[in-house]
Amino acid sequence: MSDVCIVGVGMTPFRKHPTETVKSLTAAAVSGALDDAGLSMSQVQAAWFSNTRQGVFEGQHGIRGQVALRACGFESIPIFNTDSACASSSSALYQAFTAVKAGLHDIVLVVGAEKMVFPERRAEMFAAFQGSWDVELADSHMAALLALGDKIPAPDGEEVGERSVFMDIYAAMARFHMATFGTTQREIAAVAAKNHSHSRFNPNAQYQVPYSIEEVLGDKSIAWPLTRSMCAPMSDGAAAAVLVSSRVMESLALSRRAVHVRGIGASTGSPRQPEDVEAHLTRRAADRAYEMAGAGPEDIDVAELHDATAFAEILQSENCGFAAYGEGGRLAVTGQTALGGRLPVNVSGGLLSKGHPVAATGLGQIHELVTQLRGEAGNRQVDHARMALAENGGGFHGIEEAACVVTVLEAVSPRRPPVLPSSAGEVVST
Repeated sequence: MSDVCIVGVGMTPFRKHPTETVKSLTAAAVSGALDDAGLSMSQVQAAWFSNTRQGVFEGQHGIRGQVALRACGFESIPIFNTDSACASSSSALYQAFTAVKAGLHDIVLVVGAEKMVFPERRAEMFAAFQGSWDVELADSHMAALLALGDKIPAPDGEEVGERSVFMDIYAAMARFHMATFGTTQREIAAVAAKNHSHSRFNPNAQYQVPYSIEEVLGDKSIAWPLTRSMCAPMSDGAAAAVLVSSRVMESLALSRRAVHVRGIGASTGSPRQPEDVEAHLTRRAADRAYEMAGAGPEDIDVAELHDATAFAEILQSENCGFAAYGEGGRLAVTGQTALGGRLPVNVSGGLLSKGHPVAATGLGQIHELVTQLRGEAGNRQVDHARMALAENGGGFHGIEEAACVVTVLEAVSPRRPPVLPSSAGEVVST
């Protein structure tokens, strides 16, 4: 079986795009990825497309990829649609990887595109999240999730802001972690401050204004212990990647800027007990990715984790083996996950600050890591980055996410020396 490499990535800015459509966002990301790869549309043999909202807001069900990609000029090739909530485009990447690995295709395209922001339909924007869990068991699952936070209830009179239901879930999970391991609200705020600081250097980020820890803590409450700047915004945007087999990479002279997909692991949730943290679906997906890659967490130089809230970065850093369970909060407080630290995490700004257009989020992470491994990230470049990890989760089922994909990437060829910002070594003040 052939090795699989990413040779092209493209991405629109993640933000509110009131005049753009799923088709136009898709076209921009696809064009960017093909140009980056130095390939033409006619060379693409198959495509995977991810979207979660177009059916809800536009009534475009079933053949979203065929519609969006035909508008770009793709005809006749196989096109597959993937919807796994926030893990949609990473799930599409997993499927595309397996097709190339198995020898079915040599050059394929993966796309995620999302329009989430419809200001005149604000209630529907929040209600759309309700479909990302078992609707038949929604009441019992929600009760079980919220019960996780019972040991540390929210302070009396705590304001609750406008939010998706997932923010209540993440808040309850955060309080469970606080009760079990002693994690503090300040540690969660340190993650948010770090990621907002990182996004200053990312022109594609929705927010590019730094926050101090005190500013994060003093922001509007959403669902305790989470404040607004600890929560990812709703975003529009698209991202794309071109994958090729190693057997055609050399013949097409694509190896100079290629990034090797060393390992990829996926998982769904299980009926585990909350205390059985080792059975978390992200840990299972990470273990599978590491095993395929022949690597471990100690080999990772830079990571993009699914920080739909700042607490989620703490949780997923532990699930991916970057810290022992209960120690994830210290990574940000001590500067270890900041740009210039031991293991920079979410130097793109993460979902918190870069933005979170659900179906494009996973490929947005891949875009960042490919850019890092090529040494092309400019002022946010991680020094000596050779191996990277992306973790992308989606939906909820039971007491954890419904789906997760973890991807391990490695630079194929030596890259240019990094250009580091003057503040790269600074630690976010506590």
